Amino acid sequence: MTGDSSEGTAGREPRTWAVRPTGRRRKPRTRRRKALVIGACTVAGAVALGGAGLGVAYVKFNGNISGVDINAALGTDRPEDAPGGSMDILVLGSDSRAGDNSSYGQDDGSSRSDTAMIVHINEDHDRASVVSIPRDTVVNRPTCAAEGDAKNEDAKRGDDGESERQGAPAKRAMFNTAYQVGGPACAVKTVESLSGVRMDHYVEVDFDGFKKLIDTLGGVQMTTTESIDDKESHLTLPAGTHRLDGEQALGLVRTRHGVGDGSDLGRIQLQQSFVKSLIDQVNSIGLFSSPKRLYDLADTATSALTTDSDLDSVNDLSGLAKTLKGVTSDDMQMTTLPVRYDPTDENRVVPISGKTAQVWKALKKDRPIPKSATKNSAGDAADVDGVIRDGTKPSNQADQAADER
Repeated sequence: MTGDSSEGTAGREPRTWAVRPTGRRRKPRTRRRKALVIGACTVAGAVALGGAGLGVAYVKFNGNISGVDINAALGTDRPEDAPGGSMDILVLGSDSRAGDNSSYGQDDGSSRSDTAMIVHINEDHDRASVVSIPRDTVVNRPTCAAEGDAKNEDAKRGDDGESERQGAPAKRAMFNTAYQVGGPACAVKTVESLSGVRMDHYVEVDFDGFKKLIDTLGGVQMTTTESIDDKESHLTLPAGTHRLDGEQALGLVRTRHGVGDGSDLGRIQLQQSFVKSLIDQVNSIGLFSSPKRLYDLADTATSALTTDSDLDSVNDLSGLAKTLKGVTSDDMQMTTLPVRYDPTDENRVVPISGKTAQVWKALKKDRPIPKSATKNSAGDAADVDGVIRDGTKPSNQADQAADER
């Protein structure tokens, strides 16, 4: 466990990291991006549920998905799987600028996870708790294997300027370096070490796939109460109600300097609000009313995904889509990991151990996260509150249920 002791498809570049799987692995893709697991899995799963006449498309969509065998990489030294039908999914994105993502900056070959969300689906499959882990969270990173023993012995320059062996454990490491060191398997292992909660699945979505999926959906409607102007995230947006296209949506979930104090904690709040609007958009369209839209959505969604090897087929994704079918935006409880700013480095945050324990206990017990777990947390107090109208305030059903526990 990590925390302080105080309360308070072709043409894409291959990955520089790899997990050597014993199961299936399809064509390598660029780094993946956050926030689309429910929408992407829903439209991909709809293809499998759509009836006859899609045999050729079915094979194509299966070939779109890239899979990584997390279970083989991590072995048996993992938290016990929770009994019952609940499910925990690590949704991860990276800050890679490789391939189609190069317009967002130069790729230095050392991508880190840009966003991480633990999505917990309850046993009844009618409610979800989402826990965002800030990328700048200080953690004790466990030992992680890179591809090939030789790479494990190579020296690598770390954030602190010190040379470290790739894959070696590290104290007071930034959470987002886990992905840099060992890819998906290390990210999963770090989350499990931090939380004590076993991740049943892993999903990534990339920049380009994110934009294409939003455009194919017809955009996502959101209302901003303040204008946003952030050149770094390519977003200029006046205050008001907008139907965001893919480029604008990507800018919104990436912006740090356009609103608030420029912190990652504020950006997380925008991402959480966007996820809810995205779910509403997916649920509002008739997927089977237009065969072309259904095909385009499924093609885009499956191309955008990298998953663990237990999800890397249309059949597997359709099963997940069935599981998520009953969850609406009102049934989603959005939470940021309880953290405080690191007194030794104001650009880092550290988990508040007593409060994070409440979060992990709630997930293990399949209960809503109590509001007391995030009270006075820096993530709960980020100053972008109100920038997105009807955002993630504790007025939805999931938060009300948490209050009653």
